[in-house]
Amino acid sequence: MKRAMSSKERVLTALARQEPDRIPINYFANAGIDSRLRRHFGLADGDNEGLMKALGVDFRGAGAGYIGPKLHPDVPDRVVTDWGIRMRWIEHPTGGYWDYCDFPLKDAGLDIIRNWPMPSPDAHDYSGIAAACRANSGYCVVAGGAGEGDIINSTGMIRGMEQVLVDLLTDDEACLCYIDRKIGIQLEVMRRTLEAARGGIDLLWLGEDLGTQIGPLISIELFRRHIRPRHQKFVDLAKSFGIPAIIHSCGSSSWAFDDFIEMGIAAVDTLQPEAANMAPEYLKKRYGRRLAFHGCISTAGPMAFGTVEQAVADARRIMETMMPGGGYLFSPTHAIQDNSPTENVLAIYEAAAKYGVYA
Repeated sequence: MKRAMSSKERVLTALARQEPDRIPINYFANAGIDSRLRRHFGLADGDNEGLMKALGVDFRGAGAGYIGPKLHPDVPDRVVTDWGIRMRWIEHPTGGYWDYCDFPLKDAGLDIIRNWPMPSPDAHDYSGIAAACRANSGYCVVAGGAGEGDIINSTGMIRGMEQVLVDLLTDDEACLCYIDRKIGIQLEVMRRTLEAARGGIDLLWLGEDLGTQIGPLISIELFRRHIRPRHQKFVDLAKSFGIPAIIHSCGSSSWAFDDFIEMGIAAVDTLQPEAANMAPEYLKKRYGRRLAFHGCISTAGPMAFGTVEQAVADARRIMETMMPGGGYLFSPTHAIQDNSPTENVLAIYEAAAKYGVYA
């Protein structure tokens, strides 16, 4: 048996593509799953820290929340974010989801976008970051997330997905102005966050969904023209603070992995096994010596639609494929949805703790 590691050591060892004492574990789920699991463990409503500990999660987050003035007016039957993005809640038989709608900047020109209110880096609260990092010093403390630096999705939320794809193809000046304003703000907030953490943040997380289930969402040429140079700024920022960067990318995204490696990205998140060219066996063989992998546990597979035995068998198969030599971090591909039986979710986390140990 290997020496027992702290969560921080475990994650950083895996990100360096070495074998830790056991695979690091992460967890993402919607509120319905959170609530069901808290009830199972006898935890109080809202006790997310207790839930993380019960599941053996090795990650914690730190960041700066917006505390400035209200930037956008309320809209009936909508939630309006600080960026002016509008959402509505859609119920379905197994739960619900937030639907991005209205797209207030769909037809906006350069003048409107130049003056569109955005949350200033000066209006974020950085005061509690160092204390939060100290409180979680045994864990891998993460700054950012799937939306950090994201271009296609986040711009699509306010301009419409089809419009954004056309804008990128045509180098639309107004759209690129919005993207650069947003990226500039996020980059500055991240820089101040890392400074405020005083060395307490271990990993920078950014994101860009680059694939559908069957292939690329955009061409490699378009990625290199508009996405890669902007993401490189976040990777370079992470390097300047001596920490690795991980990128979240849904769908069939392995076509961009060689570029990720050239950029200096340490790991890729989600890794939907049912998407084209995303099978764990293929990823491990082709990229396992150059990238670490976070995810692979499908939220649209046996965990959601199978028996406990099938969910565990699927998780074990993925661990057996991805674990050798290190570089694997156990996680669902996305937030676990309400259609996943509680017993299946519990079973895969028990399997990770039992079978994810290195000899």
